[in-house]
Amino acid sequence: MAAAPTPAGVRRYHPALVVLHWLVALLVLLGLVMGTIALKALPNSSPDKIGALQGHMIAGGAIVLLTLLRLVVRRVTAHPPPAATGFALADRLAPLAHGGLYLAVLAMAGSGIAMSIGAGLPAIVFGGQGNLPPDFSHLAARAIHGIVAKLLMALIALHVAAAAYHQWVRRDGLLSRMGFGPRRGPV
Repeated sequence: MAAAPTPAGVRRYHPALVVLHWLVALLVLLGLVMGTIALKALPNSSPDKIGALQGHMIAGGAIVLLTLLRLVVRRVTAHPPPAATGFALADRLAPLAHGGLYLAVLAMAGSGIAMSIGAGLPAIVFGGQGNLPPDFSHLAARAIHGIVAKLLMALIALHVAAAAYHQWVRRDGLLSRMGFGPRRGPV
């Protein structure tokens, strides 16, 4: 996705993009923890499972809407030029990793929606009609959701490691770009 032209001297991302970045990051981490720990530990026969699924589905819906909004805001706002790592290959792969994060988040949402529909969850979780199936393993979307969750976790770990590298090894102030303050001039 092409971005808005970057005027010279832009050092930070737009405040709306900063808020969306950290909000989506928090919700994605919450969703991953809910899915891999809380939901996995509860059998589908547990009455607590429906409430946990409801929270997970609401968080997932919020994540996809905020991610789409983030893509729009990113497209229409100016942002800093790409950060250099000092390694040509890493500099070329960084945009792919960022794109992979967006795609993985959207794939999680898509597979979650497909699994939800395939299992009849909207009527069960939000309408109180019926019971949960014994498990979701028969749904292809469930397998995809699990695989993409692991990929997303790996991409997040790579993203955090890259930010840490920039911040504490290169000491280039990269994290300040995703913070608040003047958008132009030194950070």
